Amino acid sequence: MSASAAGLIAIVAAAVAVVGLALAVALHVRLRRVRAAQSTLLGSGGSDLVDFAVSLQGRIDGAHRAMDDLAAVLARVERRVDSSVSGVAVVRYDAYENTGGHQSASVALLDASRSGVVLSAIQGRDYARIYVKELDDGRAAVSLSPEEQEAVERAMKSRQ
Repeated sequence: MSASAAGLIAIVAAAVAVVGLALAVALHVRLRRVRAAQSTLLGSGGSDLVDFAVSLQGRIDGAHRAMDDLAAVLARVERRVDSSVSGVAVVRYDAYENTGGHQSASVALLDASRSGVVLSAIQGRDYARIYVKELDDGRAAVSLSPEEQEAVERAMKSRQ
């Protein structure tokens, strides 16, 4: 091998070494940036991204379980609310021609399925009578007076 060929190989080898060194420096700088970003993300805990992802997945699973529990509680609350009195109406009227002041009244108390009771208090000059009629799905087993029917219709509308 001649001296010029050996010199050329040495120059090429030096150039490859310089390129390799530059590539190593560039990759080292890039690795430091990634580690700095990871440190910013994770804090000073010293864990790595895999540990962080595992803990994050655990928290997400816990949030899903809590949401499922809340959905079950909400369903129970909705059932209880639907069976509570939610439609109320009062109709005042004069039951007899010789009385005044709308002293008689019918009160409808209904739940979400339009079931409940209608209470009517009929006031006369020297007596008072109270009637209670049950409703199931908006229908009564005993016929309703016009005032009672009006109270039921108002109570149904008050739910909307």
